[in-house]
Amino acid sequence: MQAQDVMARNVLTVMPKTRIEVALDLMLKHKVSGLPVLNEDGKMVGIISEGDFLRRHETGTDSHHRSKMLSFLIGPGKEAAEFVQTNSREVGDLMTKHVRSVAETATLEDVVAIMEKHRVRRVPVMKGDRLVGIVSRADLLRALAQKLQQPGDVLASDDMIEKVLIAELAGSSWTAASNVGVTVKAGAVTLSGFVYDERARTALRVAAENVAGVKAVVDQMVWIDLTTGMTVMT
Repeated sequence: MQAQDVMARNVLTVMPKTRIEVALDLMLKHKVSGLPVLNEDGKMVGIISEGDFLRRHETGTDSHHRSKMLSFLIGPGKEAAEFVQTNSREVGDLMTKHVRSVAETATLEDVVAIMEKHRVRRVPVMKGDRLVGIVSRADLLRALAQKLQQPGDVLASDDMIEKVLIAELAGSSWTAASNVGVTVKAGAVTLSGFVYDERARTALRVAAENVAGVKAVVDQMVWIDLTTGMTVMT
């Protein structure tokens, strides 16, 4: 799936000169964690998010406890910038200017990678230099929910289920040290053999459950604990 498949298209935006109380009212009213900031030409110049309001003079969270030596080392410019951040009433003074965005054809894997790496909740979607949408964590959850509700393809036979599952396991690194047997009867998969890691055992069950046409999974595997030499059944 691509960003354009799940993004919200009617995006609320503000301008650099927008008052922060207006931006806050929009965020609270529409239950969004951030707003793209557009200039007069309609180009995105930043984003204002919840994190930009964490330290504010009005809530008494603006103080930075530093020693005189540390204040001297960071210089007056840094403290001046912090004063603006905690006291300004204009969005342009608080917004994050270096925004991570994606093209509308970006994969959801690309979107999630940006969210994880930069710890952001929403990623603007661009077409050239124009904002066309935004993907939030909520949009990803909705896409997941829709996928889970869609009926899966039913495979024709037990033999086909077995072949698909064996192929899936063969391509997984966590089965390399295991000796797993797979049999299928009337859509029920029986897993036998042994594993050396309890997590691999769980992964094997999940892999079987996700093959289309599987009605049940019977776990007859043995877990061999290498630290004690003990064997554990289900």
